Amino acid sequence: MPHIGITPGLRKAVSALLIAWLTACGGGGDSGGASSASGPAGGVKLQVVSFGDSLSDVGTYAPIAGVLGGGRFTTNPGQVWTQDVAQYYGDTLTAAFTINLAHELKAQGGMGYAQGGSTVATPANQNRFLTDVIGDIEMPVNQQISSYLSAHGSFNSGQLVLVWGGANDVLRAGSPPTADTTVQNAATTLAQLVGQIVQSGATHVVVINVPNIGLSPDGVKSSDGGANFTQLSQRFNATLNAALQANGLQGKVIVIDAYTWTTQTITNYQANGFTVSNTAQACDPSKTPHDTSLLCSPATYVASNADQTYMFADDLHPTTRMHALFAQYVEQQIAASGLGH
Repeated sequence: MPHIGITPGLRKAVSALLIAWLTACGGGGDSGGASSASGPAGGVKLQVVSFGDSLSDVGTYAPIAGVLGGGRFTTNPGQVWTQDVAQYYGDTLTAAFTINLAHELKAQGGMGYAQGGSTVATPANQNRFLTDVIGDIEMPVNQQISSYLSAHGSFNSGQLVLVWGGANDVLRAGSPPTADTTVQNAATTLAQLVGQIVQSGATHVVVINVPNIGLSPDGVKSSDGGANFTQLSQRFNATLNAALQANGLQGKVIVIDAYTWTTQTITNYQANGFTVSNTAQACDPSKTPHDTSLLCSPATYVASNADQTYMFADDLHPTTRMHALFAQYVEQQIAASGLGH
């Protein structure tokens, strides 16, 4: 900006406008530092890093799914909870890897490592998960964390690390007693991975337990009404809690009880603003390719506002509104721990 001809009064006015603009845009702050009153809604600016499965996937398969208006495992174009939480803390979460037309994962530099279909530690090629759409490429959580550390070396105090895995381990475990061992091993491994994250420098780590999968539409319509899924979800969570405690991590991480939250939210669905509970899905199975929320769009909704009135997009994944409500719950639990507000 030229200085010739600008009076001190005008210069003062321009400076005031510039300061006001920077404040409104959240400028001048560094990642992880405390923000001003007009900063992020969360009261502190943090870079969000996410590990997990389809419940947290911000767009790994979007390059292919986007052709049909999809991209995430929800009522597209809606966001998933990890994106909502990232925005709350002044960040934008994008995919760490995305698929290309050759069904290969390519690094993109984002911090959203969660991938639809991922288990805690089972190799992708041992399970069939939309293989005709995306192939056997999804990274399990242990590989997601290894990929992050290979690229970035460590975590830092300016980050909020979100870890939500285990749902696919429960879904694929089968029946007891073999299933009990499967989910226990997965939960124990997840606790060890959380320990690795903490040991690698993370100071703000959120660990979310498995939701009550028995109450999903997939569980409700199963022959036992979801009883096996509910029991395995409980076993996973009990094992995870015990392993976190045994590893000295309970006081170092924020544990979010998604099991209780989903159970209570479904029970009180009308009070939470929904008109349809867990008995139906927002994405019309006859219009949605493969009957998966990954390929769900407004064109395949059962009603134009289904993303807000239904709880589930398909038989397993939450709608946009359900994700938003869960994000708010997570934000409240993080604030209760003393971080931000």
